Amino acid sequence: MHLAAPHTWIASVYPALFGELYCLQQGYALPLPTALCLVTACICMQASVNTLNDYFDFINGTDTADDFLEKSDAVLVHGSFPVKQALYLGIAYLFAAALIVFPVLITAGPIPLIIGATGALAVCTYSGGRLPISYLPLGELISGLTMGGLIPLGVVAVASQSFHAAVLPAALPLILGIGLIMLTNNTCDLEKDEQACRRTLPVLLGRKKALTLYRGCVVLWFSTLCLLPFWYTHAWGIGSLLLLIVFARPAFRRLLRFTLTAPQRVAEMKGIVLANLLGNGAYLISFAAAITGGFS
Repeated sequence: MHLAAPHTWIASVYPALFGELYCLQQGYALPLPTALCLVTACICMQASVNTLNDYFDFINGTDTADDFLEKSDAVLVHGSFPVKQALYLGIAYLFAAALIVFPVLITAGPIPLIIGATGALAVCTYSGGRLPISYLPLGELISGLTMGGLIPLGVVAVASQSFHAAVLPAALPLILGIGLIMLTNNTCDLEKDEQACRRTLPVLLGRKKALTLYRGCVVLWFSTLCLLPFWYTHAWGIGSLLLLIVFARPAFRRLLRFTLTAPQRVAEMKGIVLANLLGNGAYLISFAAAITGGFS
């Protein structure tokens, strides 16, 4: 279970829930069994990419016992799980996602199937293959778009049986928040990635410019969380704004003080996940409140 990294599942659960709330707000029918299947499949896909990422990082020598990692995040490094079984487990999670969601996709038409296949391709190529996505300066963008954008797009496609691109601007806070999780990780790992010949975005920019980009993205993310609820839920956005100010603002202020260095990696990864939990959580609550309050 540690390889699946449940503490990061917010990056799949929140986008799936957002897609489902968006469907309800737009008047698309989404039966509860279908909704549960979609959330479960998204979790399995994230468990797969987490497991495969740990496997490939270990066999490529990227993760070592000298890194600033919690033992629960480096079970292969600390020898508490057979290495080959990690590969099989990652593949099994991916097959489980396909089995769970296939009955839903097959009845929803070709568009959700294409979106799902694109997501599966991203999972397989993120850490594996001859040129993994995680070795390129596209990792943050692709992870944000895949998890934060593609998941809601796929959920809405299941309900509407069409390509509903309008959900993507609404999903911008999720795209930014998830992309920042990756930017936090990659900037903290900058020196390690340089040694592994990874050309991540922070490696190309250097830590100083990466920090500037990071803080700019945090400000943009917080701004979308303040403004978009009013655009999509009108007066219900007031509740979201209050939740954001009271509960999430301290977490976002801490993000602006991050140094994004290896010794701070564990604490700062927890900090960005918490900001996602609280900030994007307030955004989801505004949609849920608007739906229960009768706004559509």
